[in-house]
Amino acid sequence: MTIKKILLVLAILLVAFIAPTLCSNLDDPSLRPPPPTPPAVPFAEKPVAPFMEHRQVLFGDLHIHTGLSTDAYILGVRSMPRDVYRFAKGEVITHGAGYPIQISRPLDFAAVTDHSEYLGQARLAKLDIPTNQQPLAELLRNGSALEITLAWLQSSGQINDNGFSPGGQPVDESINRDAWQMIIEAAEDHYVPGVFTSFIGYEWSADAGSIVSHMHRNVIYRGSKVADIPFSSLDSNRPEDLWQFLDQQNQQGKTSLAIPHNANFSAGNMYAPRDSEGKPFTSEYAAMRSRYEPISEIFQIKGSSETHPLLSSEDEFADFAIIGESLFFGETTLETVKGGYSRDALRVGMELAHSEGFNPFNFGVVGSSDSHNASSPTDENNYTGKLPMLDGSAGLRTDEALLLPEGINPVIHWGSGGLAAVWAEQNTRESIFDALLRKETYATSGPRLNLRFFAGWNYAPAMLQQADVVEQAYAGGVPMGGELEASSPEQRPSFLIMAAKDPQGANLDRLQIIKAWVDAEGTSHEKVFDIAAADGRSIDPQTGKLPAVGNTVNAASARYRNTIGGAVINAHWTDPDFSPDQHALYYARVLEIPTPRWSTFDAVKLGTTPMEPVSIQERAISSAIWYRPAGASSPP
Repeated sequence: MTIKKILLVLAILLVAFIAPTLCSNLDDPSLRPPPPTPPAVPFAEKPVAPFMEHRQVLFGDLHIHTGLSTDAYILGVRSMPRDVYRFAKGEVITHGAGYPIQISRPLDFAAVTDHSEYLGQARLAKLDIPTNQQPLAELLRNGSALEITLAWLQSSGQINDNGFSPGGQPVDESINRDAWQMIIEAAEDHYVPGVFTSFIGYEWSADAGSIVSHMHRNVIYRGSKVADIPFSSLDSNRPEDLWQFLDQQNQQGKTSLAIPHNANFSAGNMYAPRDSEGKPFTSEYAAMRSRYEPISEIFQIKGSSETHPLLSSEDEFADFAIIGESLFFGETTLETVKGGYSRDALRVGMELAHSEGFNPFNFGVVGSSDSHNASSPTDENNYTGKLPMLDGSAGLRTDEALLLPEGINPVIHWGSGGLAAVWAEQNTRESIFDALLRKETYATSGPRLNLRFFAGWNYAPAMLQQADVVEQAYAGGVPMGGELEASSPEQRPSFLIMAAKDPQGANLDRLQIIKAWVDAEGTSHEKVFDIAAADGRSIDPQTGKLPAVGNTVNAASARYRNTIGGAVINAHWTDPDFSPDQHALYYARVLEIPTPRWSTFDAVKLGTTPMEPVSIQERAISSAIWYRPAGASSPP
C-alpha cells in the first residue's frame, strides 16, 4: 500500500470513528510568539571582517528551501529566495504558519537550495490543496483538531513523486528558468564580500526507488557563473550523471560541488560500496566522486548521519538524533543502516584504499538545516519546524494538535537542524568554497561551538599554552580535512584539539577523538577515545569510561544551569595504538552538557508532559584527518 493510500485510509477512519469525540481546538501559544528582538548590531552596521592568514571560523546554512520547492509550497511555504537572505542577516520574515520569525544571531553565509525538479511550478499551478483553500494561520488558530488533522493528511497525501510533481503536471522549462533566475538574483543582490556570503545553488533530488531512499545532493556554485538551468533527477537519477554534468560545467568556468545529505534516509544507498548500476567501484568513479563531493552533510532537521548504535555499539553517544522506526520507514536493522552513515562510509573508503588503491569516501563534513521555511531554525528554544503544515506549531510538532495514531507523525523524531562551520581566510564566496574543497570544515548540531583540530609528528603539549599555537600547528602539521604524510616508523602522530563553547550557549562536557583503521586483512575497526573533560573528571579504571558530566535540565521550565562543564577545553593527544603500516583516520567530537530539546520547550508552552528525550547533548564533529602508510598507492 502506498503512503498516499495509507493516509487516505487514516482520514476515513478519523471521520468515521475517532473524530466525533475529539474535535476541540488546542490553545497554542507558539502561534502567538513575543515580538522579535532587534539584533544588537544591525546588519547595516556590521563591519567587514579582515583577512586572516590562519583563518577564522564562519557559520552558515547551505541547505534552505523556499516556496519555489513543490513540497514546501504544498505544505504552506510562500516565502521566496530573498526572504532566506533577509532572515540569515537578522531581519524578521513571516513563517508559513503566519507568525514572525527571526534568527537569534545572523549567519555568515547561506544558500537557497530549492528542489530542481519542477522548480517554481507549484506556486503557479492553482493546486486544490488545504494551504490554498484558506490561510494556514487561520486553520491552525481557529480550526478544530479534526479539521487540522484532515488538512494534515490531505496535504501529506498531495506529496506526489516524492513531493516534487505539482499535481502530475509536465515540466515547464520556462517556469523553471524564471525561478532559477529569481534564485540567482537574490544571491547576487545579497552578497556583501567580507560581511555576508550568499551562494547560488539548488538541490538534485533523486531517490533509489522510493521516498525513503534519498540520494539527494545540494549543488553549490563558487561564483556567479552558473548553469543556464539546474540539473534535476528528471534529467537523470544517477549521481554519476550529475557529476558528469558538473564536470562539463566546470570546463566552462562554472565551478561547483555537490553535498550529499540525509544518508540516514537513503536505505543504505548513499554510501553503498557499488555504483548506481550495482557494479564495483573503479578508480575513475572514485576520482570523480571525490572531486565533486568533497563534503557530506551529517546534521540536519531529519536527523544525524554520523553513526548509528547498530553500527557503533561501543559508542555511548551514537544514539543522537536517530530517526526512529515508523509506519513509513519500517524496521531498523543493521542491513538498513549500513551504507547510510558517514563513519561507516569513511571506514569502507579506507578498506577500498587498502585493497584497491582508491577511496571514493574521503569526504569532510558539515551540518545545515534543510528548512523549507526560508529560515534556519537551529536553536532548540526557537525551533519553528521544517514545513508549516507538518510541524509549523508546537501543537503540530508534538502531536497535541492532531488526532493521529501513534507512530504516524515522523516529525516528533526530527531535530532542530545543524550548521556548517568553515575555517576560511575571509567571508567571501571564493574563500568559503575553497575551505569546503580542502575539507577544513566541521558540522554542528546547531550551536556555534569553536573547534580546531590538527595532526602532526612533533606537536608538544606546551604548544597549547603559547599565543601562536595555531600558527605552529599549521606549520608543523595538517588541519581537519587534511592528510598526514608518513614519517619515520618509530614516530606516533600527535593531535591538538582546541574547543570553546558557543558564547550564547551551554558549557562543554568533553573532547573525543574517533579513530578508524584497517588491519592487515583489510577489515576496518573503530574506537572512541575520551581525550579531555571538564570538571576534573578522568577515566574510571573499573569501567574504562569517563563519568557523566551530570544534567541540570529542569523539564518543567525547560531551563538548565551552566554550573557544570567548562567554557574551554584544549588537549594534546598521542595515539597509543598507532601502527605505521595501517591506513587510519581520526576526527574530533565535542559534546556540550545536557540542554533541553525543542520538544521540552514546546511542552512548556502547551502545558503538557514533555516527550523523551527531555534533554540532549548538542555537539560538533570535525572533518577527518587521514593517515596513509608509506608506499600506499593512493591517498585515502
